[in-house]
Amino acid sequence: MIEITDSHCHLDFPDFDEERAAVIQRALDAGVTRMVTICTKLRQLPKVQAIADEFDPVFFAAGTHPMSAAEEPLVSVDDLTALAAHPKFVGIGETGLDYHYTAESKDIQQESLRIHIEAARQTRLPLIIHARAADEDMARILSEEHAAGAYSCIMHCFSSGPDLARAAIDLGFYLSMSGIATFPKSQEVRDIFAAAPIDRILVETDSPYLAPPPHRGKRNEPAYTAHTARKGAEVFGMEYADFAARTQENFDRLFWKAAQWKAAA
Repeated sequence: MIEITDSHCHLDFPDFDEERAAVIQRALDAGVTRMVTICTKLRQLPKVQAIADEFDPVFFAAGTHPMSAAEEPLVSVDDLTALAAHPKFVGIGETGLDYHYTAESKDIQQESLRIHIEAARQTRLPLIIHARAADEDMARILSEEHAAGAYSCIMHCFSSGPDLARAAIDLGFYLSMSGIATFPKSQEVRDIFAAAPIDRILVETDSPYLAPPPHRGKRNEPAYTAHTARKGAEVFGMEYADFAARTQENFDRLFWKAAQWKAAA
């Protein structure tokens, strides 16, 4: 079976409460052998961590989502770096900027983002970025902070413009392909991915959101990473097995703690 990884999902969300074990089993049956479940508010961390502890294929990351930055207590660098002691804690975030719905909180979003960047720098874990309607500020802050000290980063569920994509690639960062890239009206997004180096591409679901065809409009789940990966193979003009193998190599390079866990298993 061809193996792939869902690099970003939300298995703690209530959408999965009634059948979480079955959802994870369906992912494994589809060849999705690893999943990174993302904590978007630190008060939800116990539930997220418990899922990673219970299910061997599941890893976790944590941070404060930008849309919650004004509502949640401001996280500290120490709060985030302390989490890295857990062997299955593999990333910092998601964090970032979202001016589409929450532009009024952009100042606190930016402050929170810089805190997360410092935690990523100190832990050497990848920063997981959510960016929407904030391309200029995002590119500026990522570049400023990288100049102050290197860190690694994934632009999760990338659907921003080509300028931000180029800025991220130039900094050595990665772009993650979600179900958005499979939508009929997403040719511009597909073109941005096609112009990126194959060694900087990951795949994800962002489930329970953004289900790709043939499940569009329904609840997304990690098993459906395979649909996005097949579209990714088409975008890059590759056989599915080859595209999947490249994204696995990319994931292992970026999410090195998950790779170490797999190697030790």
